[in-house]
Amino acid sequence: MSTIAFLGLGNMGGPMAANLVRAGHDVRGFDPVPAAQERARDNGVTICPSGTEAASGADVVVTMFPNGAILLDSYQGGLIEAAPSALFIDSSTIDVAQARRAGELVRAAGGRFVDAPVSGGITGATQGTLTFMVGGDDEDLEAARPTLEAMGRTIVHCGVVGAGQAVKLCNNMVLGVTMIAVSEAFVLAESLGVSDDVFFDVASHATASCWALNSNCPVPGQVETSPANRGFAPPGFLGALMSKDLGLALSAIDQTGTDARMGRLAAELYRDYAAGEGAGRDFGGIIESIRERSGGQQ
Repeated sequence: MSTIAFLGLGNMGGPMAANLVRAGHDVRGFDPVPAAQERARDNGVTICPSGTEAASGADVVVTMFPNGAILLDSYQGGLIEAAPSALFIDSSTIDVAQARRAGELVRAAGGRFVDAPVSGGITGATQGTLTFMVGGDDEDLEAARPTLEAMGRTIVHCGVVGAGQAVKLCNNMVLGVTMIAVSEAFVLAESLGVSDDVFFDVASHATASCWALNSNCPVPGQVETSPANRGFAPPGFLGALMSKDLGLALSAIDQTGTDARMGRLAAELYRDYAAGEGAGRDFGGIIESIRERSGGQQ
């Protein structure tokens, strides 16, 4: 089994690191948040005083950071030098250009790199059922596969370095747009006198069927595991994260000149949602903002 450094032990990284421990790997971790350190320690992760110490001599270095700036700062701040020949796996969600730059830095030092953002949320991270969207060389993907298989169920090779991030941003743009569409449809149905139960029963078995409706339904009482049943309180895919991901998608839209008006509008709506209490609530809570703008109909 491998010696793995895992940096970023929060709501996603903590369970992912725990699954690596359960798979028999020697996992050394770091996170600046004491509570995250304690949870990871309880799950068998050896906590180190810094990321560079965790990475020193590691075979694999996995990062799960809030943004690309932190990733590049860590790479340029001694992390790569701590394990110059290691395989670096970044599972953060960052800009495509940042992922490519990270790969360049690692390869220049003699190491290997894949970008491997995830889909599946906290539940998938805990249960080890994540989907990994991987960008990198064939050989590097195969080297990363045993590590990824300990944390996820589906591994998709998307192309060269940066392609994993590209697919993740496109996927989450679809998710953001569809959640808004589902929420607007519920509010419209309510305004027309149709009950949530009736609309869900029809839409979930008809052409409106989608993940946002069937797994993360924004109205309570329809899907047992939906955050709507607990007032959109965490855990879940927080509005701040959706806003961040759509912001990255918007940047890619602008860079490529893509005519993506729905994606652009979704980024604007989630930016407004995350500017308030929505930042710390599930992204499905945007239905409440739609209700308020519609006159508050229930």
